[in-house]
Amino acid sequence: MIDRTTPPAGGLQWLDANGPHSDIVLSTRIRLARNLQGFRFGPRAQDSDRRAVLGAARDAAESASMLHEGDAYVIPALSSSARQLMLERHLVSRDLVGSDEGAPPSHSALLLAPRAELGLMVNEEDHLRLQGLLSGFRLRETWRMVDALDDELGERLRYAFHSEFGYLTSCPTNVGTGLRASVLMHLPGLVLTQEIGKVLQGIGQVGLTFRGLYGEGSEVVGNFFQLSNQTTLGKSEDDLIDHLQKIVEQVVQYEVQARAVLRRDAPAVMEDKVWRAYGLLRYAHAASFDEVMNLLSGVRLGISLKLLLKPSVYTLNQIMILSQPAHLEEMAGKSLTAAEMDIQRAMYVRAMLRADGDPASTEEMNDQG
Repeated sequence: MIDRTTPPAGGLQWLDANGPHSDIVLSTRIRLARNLQGFRFGPRAQDSDRRAVLGAARDAAESASMLHEGDAYVIPALSSSARQLMLERHLVSRDLVGSDEGAPPSHSALLLAPRAELGLMVNEEDHLRLQGLLSGFRLRETWRMVDALDDELGERLRYAFHSEFGYLTSCPTNVGTGLRASVLMHLPGLVLTQEIGKVLQGIGQVGLTFRGLYGEGSEVVGNFFQLSNQTTLGKSEDDLIDHLQKIVEQVVQYEVQARAVLRRDAPAVMEDKVWRAYGLLRYAHAASFDEVMNLLSGVRLGISLKLLLKPSVYTLNQIMILSQPAHLEEMAGKSLTAAEMDIQRAMYVRAMLRADGDPASTEEMNDQG
């Protein structure tokens, strides 16, 4: 692996909008928590434990076919802006890069596969966090990829494992399989029809939970909900994946039905909402991130309902990630104040929408025909 001190140029393949149900499910992510025998983990880990774990993980990654031609990012060696940029791309967790004020964990690292859809976080909450991230609704495909890496690393590392409890982790809720599978869903139909509360209550009753754009501790913005399994003990990995697959398929169907109701019962209201959202994005000269996310939600819905023919969902996905603070400062080549950030964000959004071409409504296209 090659050591890098600047973020990868890529790492955004999961925005491609090329997976199943990509108008509703933005991405699928699977993480596996693993710890190594012979080393303290969690809050009890000493600096010597963490250093040894990083060395062992790097050695294993070097000989693993899925990682050995990738890149290594030692997190404390990166600038705070580089760490934030990787977080905004969903390549790392907040626990790995540390808070804005605090330093990242000692001897923490990201070992990233060449295509960046697969990675290994070292010395986060657990010694190892394997992560797979793909576009669209692709739970089983993502699981097969992460499972294959787990097998490769397991041949080279001694995992902490108990015959009764399974894989041992820092947090008791991860004991067992150590698996956290999640899908990032855009659910404006359920929000606008006021059915979202019932749906979220239902998934809680069947062992799932929901979070915001950046997982635990993050707020829901732009009608994006991250659905994931809540427990890992007592079921196999395949059982957990199959259960989440079934529930997400139901939520997708509920969202499709809700959008159909909106299109049938309030077409004029929806068209006005969609075009207002597009107009504000296209012509605003200052916008906060939350404002952009809420407007993007309206435009995404308009694309799905065929009220707009452009921009592409891929363009909207790019805006969602690249209009965040670290990316805007990278584009500007300097630090930005909050006011400057809002101006830079609006300018970037206008440029992206202009490059994708002005949309036409279904009504306008029919008139032209």
